[in-house]
Amino acid sequence: MARPGSVREPLLVALLPLAWLAQAGLARAADSVRLAGGLTLGGLFPVHARGAAGRACGPLKKEQGVHRLEAMLYALDRVNADPELLPGVRLGARLLDTCSRDTYALEQALSFVQALIRGRGDGDEVGVRCPGGVPPLRTAPPERVVAVVGASASSVSIMVANVLRLFAIPQISYASTAPELSDSTRYDFFSRVVPPDSYQAQAMVDIVRALGWNYVSTLASEGNYGESGVEAFVQISREAGGVCIAQSIKIPREPKPGEFNKVIRRLMETPNARAIIIFANEDDIRRVLEAAHQANLTGHFLWVGSDSWGAKTSPILSLEEVAIGAITILPKRASIDGFDQYFMTRSLENNRRNIWFAEFWEENFNCKLISSGTQSDDSTRKCTGEERIGRDSPYEQEGKVQFVIDAVYAIAHALHSMHQALCPGHTGLCPAMEPTDGRMLLQYIRAVRFNGSAGTPVMFNENGDAPGRYDIFQYQATNGSASSGGYQAVGQWAETLRLDVEALQWSGDPHEVPSSLCSLPCGPGERKKMVKGVPCCWHCEACDGYRFQVDEFTCEACPGDMRPTSNHTGCRPTPVVRLSWSSPWAAPPLLLAVLGIMATTTVVATFVRHNNTPIVRASGRELSYVLLTGIFLIYAITFLMVAEPGATVCAARRLFLGLGTTLSYSALLTKTNRIYRIFEQGKRSVTPPPFISPTSQLVITFSLTSLQVVGVIAWLGVRPPHSVIDYEEQRTVDPEQARGVLKCDMSDLSLIGCLGYSLLLMVTCTVYAIKARGVPETFNEAKPIGFTMYTTCIIWLAFVPIFFGTAQSAEKIYIQTTTLTVSLSLSASVSLGMLYVPKTYVILFHPEQNVQKRKRSLKATVAAPPKGEDAEDHK
Repeated sequence: MARPGSVREPLLVALLPLAWLAQAGLARAADSVRLAGGLTLGGLFPVHARGAAGRACGPLKKEQGVHRLEAMLYALDRVNADPELLPGVRLGARLLDTCSRDTYALEQALSFVQALIRGRGDGDEVGVRCPGGVPPLRTAPPERVVAVVGASASSVSIMVANVLRLFAIPQISYASTAPELSDSTRYDFFSRVVPPDSYQAQAMVDIVRALGWNYVSTLASEGNYGESGVEAFVQISREAGGVCIAQSIKIPREPKPGEFNKVIRRLMETPNARAIIIFANEDDIRRVLEAAHQANLTGHFLWVGSDSWGAKTSPILSLEEVAIGAITILPKRASIDGFDQYFMTRSLENNRRNIWFAEFWEENFNCKLISSGTQSDDSTRKCTGEERIGRDSPYEQEGKVQFVIDAVYAIAHALHSMHQALCPGHTGLCPAMEPTDGRMLLQYIRAVRFNGSAGTPVMFNENGDAPGRYDIFQYQATNGSASSGGYQAVGQWAETLRLDVEALQWSGDPHEVPSSLCSLPCGPGERKKMVKGVPCCWHCEACDGYRFQVDEFTCEACPGDMRPTSNHTGCRPTPVVRLSWSSPWAAPPLLLAVLGIMATTTVVATFVRHNNTPIVRASGRELSYVLLTGIFLIYAITFLMVAEPGATVCAARRLFLGLGTTLSYSALLTKTNRIYRIFEQGKRSVTPPPFISPTSQLVITFSLTSLQVVGVIAWLGVRPPHSVIDYEEQRTVDPEQARGVLKCDMSDLSLIGCLGYSLLLMVTCTVYAIKARGVPETFNEAKPIGFTMYTTCIIWLAFVPIFFGTAQSAEKIYIQTTTLTVSLSLSASVSLGMLYVPKTYVILFHPEQNVQKRKRSLKATVAAPPKGEDAEDHK
């Protein structure tokens, strides 16, 4: 590998344009601070701001320019005065002004490589000729710069780094933080003592997440610093998850009028994204705050500013109300007391080495120096030279002073280690370090580790980056006044975040962290329905009906025997109900049943007591007792329907539900059929019809009833009875009203099936009653049976629509049971009232009528009824 001093011929030919630029820039390079020394360090500082109207340089920058430049001079003095550091070697310097412009800085930095371009000879060695063949002006050979401190702005450092790497000149920046400069394949000779913005972006992501913000917008000044910072923030937030970018807005280098009002309007397109991540220069920050103030949005935005905002007052001057609550971060730093003592003792007499110090003096003290050949304006105060910094003018150490000193010491420590390795036992430079190998020096720079001027370790990683250490500030009002407020330290970041949330203050409720969320958190019992493509935005959808919230994204239906809790966050057992004895629905059926049983018992007792009286004998004692037994069973079934379902109760329901009605209607059908056959036969002959004796009637009745009994017994054998809990019967729209119903395993159809045979007997009996409606009025059974059957049909016709019409009702179990039992009791009551109450009344209250009748009607005589108990009424 060729030594840096011996440049290869092809490279020299390629660098001819740079040689011309360097030659042409000699006069401009004369505007520099020079310190003689055995090894020369370069320095790049924004002594002046960017010029306007085509000028390269603008007004002087007192803090960012002069303070930083003086910090390098101070550091060199300290190094050269240290006998333990680089003994026998004096460090010199050549410090240049970049005028805050990358292209101008590149022209200036070419003076650092003049020695390498020209070699140790003159311009003839590279074939440089002026127009017309005149040889170039011979000047003293330029200093050989071994390393460069600077630059400040990332865009300037990037421009300069591209040239310095061609000549293997290491570069250490004190302020450039663009993540792009961490690319060691492109900027392999670049290092920095400030952490890159990728660390800063990580710190800002951690702050946003710690405050519970998940929806933010970004705002960047056009250029490497702003765009790279925002790009790093977006990338880290995407990898970390939980933070979404609502908008990413870029501020042009040359903003047009109204540009910042447009920025604010765009930010308000996503009003929920109140947090604004801002990587911008001071001027852009100030104009953004002004636009927010003009839009009457003070207190709306939650600013999170990068180190370009830091703890500076200039961006928020007269805009403190808008800046309240702004969180800013700044590389961890400290004020260097030694520099304060050094700088405040600088004067025009003892600081002639700084060619810009006179200009600084005039600017700092607002006066005018009188020089020969010039006249001062009478309106401008004349400088006396006796002014003192900090006494006659305000002074506050610029924030990057510490890093300038650390950059100088990093190079000094690297040169010291290199000197010890290459020149062991030598005081001063040895031939091995003349010239100094830049690639070797870079290796020693990357290996340095020492405590810097602020007592914190100075070191570099493989990309030349310093470790990330930041202080976190918040601008807070004091005593309710924003104008008298200030920046308060609220945390630190060094790989992990330490944020004192309780120390934060906000507009509105000072202690409640405002929100910056795309969507508010869903409440209990609500699931998130995500917005496609925006993972931080969702709609809240209630887990309604019988669904409950399984997790934040899912609702599921509760099991059939359960219902959701009141807030739909879980499931709970559905209450089980039944028709109880105390239920209001049970009162009417039970009352009718009790009255019916009492009436039936009275009739039976009366008939038993007067068993041989004409009325009892004429009513057909055997069938009457069968009929009254059926009526009694009909009333008694009410108690089984109200009783708590169980295997025994359910079996009894199946058996007795249809038994009472079958027994009753079988007896009535037998009676009606007997009457009909007697009088139909009487019209044709005097021979009585068969099977009209009491024994025959009982056989017919029990034969008809046995069909019901056999059917029920078969049903009990095929499907043994048991109770079930039906959760669908009262599964109402409102889960709070849902109930499980404890009942027997009988569907509506099976229940009607129990009564189906009885209803068939009832219809048949009604048909015979209609046919027998023409019997003589003196026949005491025909008419009452007819009225009984008509009324019973009406009752059951009314029962059917009520029973099935309430199948979907929440009160189904109550309505259907009540309807069924009341209908049964009413039908029994009609039979009892029509057939036996009049007879009982006569027996009990008019016994004189309970005698045999001697008269018989003509029709009865013709009909010649056979001998029997029914004939007693016709004698």
